[in-house]
Amino acid sequence: MANGRGPREARRASDRGRYGRLNRERVLASALELVDREGLSALSMRRLGTELGVEAMALYRYAPSKDSLLDGLVEALYLELEEQLAADGGAGEDWRAGLHRIARATYDVCLTHPQAVPLLATRLLAVPLVRRPPAVLRDHERVLALLRGAGFGQEAAVGMFRAFTAWLLGYVSVELRPVVDNPDETEPAFRLGLHRLSPKELPTLRETAAALAEPGGPEGLAAGLDALLDGLKDGSPPAASG
Repeated sequence: MANGRGPREARRASDRGRYGRLNRERVLASALELVDREGLSALSMRRLGTELGVEAMALYRYAPSKDSLLDGLVEALYLELEEQLAADGGAGEDWRAGLHRIARATYDVCLTHPQAVPLLATRLLAVPLVRRPPAVLRDHERVLALLRGAGFGQEAAVGMFRAFTAWLLGYVSVELRPVVDNPDETEPAFRLGLHRLSPKELPTLRETAAALAEPGGPEGLAAGLDALLDGLKDGSPPAASG
């Protein structure tokens, strides 16, 4: 060929963006940065290629479809969760402390990347268990192993796993719901748009809207988790026999 490169070398060259050689981690990190900055609607192969300084076609070896790219964003969130849990330590903690640590780390990751959080529902609803990203499966394993290791039977552990996951992701979703109607307003009632709520049809919602606008924070997460665990099997594994 005129440029002295064969097809293999040309394809490799197309993977070299403005930040050097691409890899899956760099592609996913850039995708997450783009979503953090501009939201999920801004994400496309063409736009991500522009961010990385490569043609969109160069990305397909790392994410062969838009769905796989979205699954990769879920993977990136859970990889960040793993990093945070590793940094936190947790050696010697009991199962309740372990669940609290996982919940708080998940909460922190989600609030760092609120634009990507909807994918934790939409993509995991669309992807069968065994096809979920490895980091997601390791998170499932982490929680279940913690409960089984504490002495809970399989049925009890599965029930607690489901309740824990539902509370955690539900709490984060509620925490991130937009409440402010007009951020430019300084008067609280107009800022929340309370004039749009009928005092006759929605009196309780109108009265409590200001309180709903205040985030529950990690304290609310922990209090709700304790209440949940206390209500499941009395919050403790069965006593050892013998």
